[in-house]
Amino acid sequence: MNVQIQTVRFDADAKLIDHVNKRIQKLSTFYDKIVQVEIFLKLDQLAHQVKDKIAEIRVNVPRHSFFVKHESKSFEESFDLAFDSLVTQIKRKKEKNLH
Repeated sequence: MNVQIQTVRFDADAKLIDHVNKRIQKLSTFYDKIVQVEIFLKLDQLAHQVKDKIAEIRVNVPRHSFFVKHESKSFEESFDLAFDSLVTQIKRKKEKNLH
């Protein structure tokens, strides 16, 4: 599983990168055919609102890709919400393929 983490308009600290990596490693327990994971952590400086920390996750598997995006007031919260949505999508896809 190839994991790429990109930050846009800011530099992530080690704590945030560790948090993201720990969660992403759990993806293989839900789906074992993951080829690539791309994570984009963006600071939306145009908005100047409370919800200006954006997390996007794209997961590529054979013949399909999943994409989720969440905004909140912290990168950890945005990433966790996006990750939970992603896990739900993966589980649904897996159930559909099994039936």
